[in-house]
Amino acid sequence: MPSSPITISRTKSGFPIAFLARHGIHHEYTPSNVPARANIAALKSLGVTTIVAFSAVGSLQEKIRPRDFVVPTQIIDRTKGIRPSSFYDAGLVGHVGFGEPFDKKLGELVGKFEGILKGEEGSENPDVKLHTRANNDNKDLVLVCMEGPAFSTRAESWLYRSWNGAVINMSAVPESKLAKEAEISYQMICMSTDYDAWREDEEAVTVETVVSNLKANSANATLLIEEIIEHLEPEILNGNIGQDLKGSMKFAVSTSPAGRNPELLKKLEFLHPGYYS
Repeated sequence: MPSSPITISRTKSGFPIAFLARHGIHHEYTPSNVPARANIAALKSLGVTTIVAFSAVGSLQEKIRPRDFVVPTQIIDRTKGIRPSSFYDAGLVGHVGFGEPFDKKLGELVGKFEGILKGEEGSENPDVKLHTRANNDNKDLVLVCMEGPAFSTRAESWLYRSWNGAVINMSAVPESKLAKEAEISYQMICMSTDYDAWREDEEAVTVETVVSNLKANSANATLLIEEIIEHLEPEILNGNIGQDLKGSMKFAVSTSPAGRNPELLKKLEFLHPGYYS
């Protein structure tokens, strides 16, 4: 079962939008036990072709301030094999290209709306920014996905900074990998809540800091997603976004028919009807 019921809303023109709470309605799932496969499979079964995923993150760079938003372009996977990260398994081996973990067209569309983010007068960050590849000297913004639920040690945080990490979270993997296998265009939008643990001149990240900034971020997240949906709808309807991965998994299986696991084949039939039968 997915982590929450899926709410279907519609735009003024009648275009359907599906919403799923990754951590559950009451935030009852840790990052490590979110049923990501069920979530992505459920969205796929409803006909979802495009996912915009919001996530709280820690900043690994001085210029990415708490309450800023980031559109990442790359991922470093620091999860520890606890989370099932593929729909494929022994008896139906499938491989997917993951060189570009996020959808470029979708990311570029999101990046157009920096001007709508609002800061708060008197706050530590009154000029909230949307960081994108385009305004980062065309350099990748790297998201480090770590295992949770504990935050990073200072040493780990320094390591990730040495890797040119931009932000750190606990949700991008396996969500992004599974979306790729499901042939769904996927882009995460990161909402900075803290400076992780790398700053030696101040206290490492606390839950209180994260929650305070997360609440402030929610208003901007609402503004941003409303703007995105309005402009994304025609791009999905005309096939410009949401179709680039279509059919990409059809020939991804390397297991010959005689060696295929019937139970796993049945599960994959739910995800990709007719691909492997």
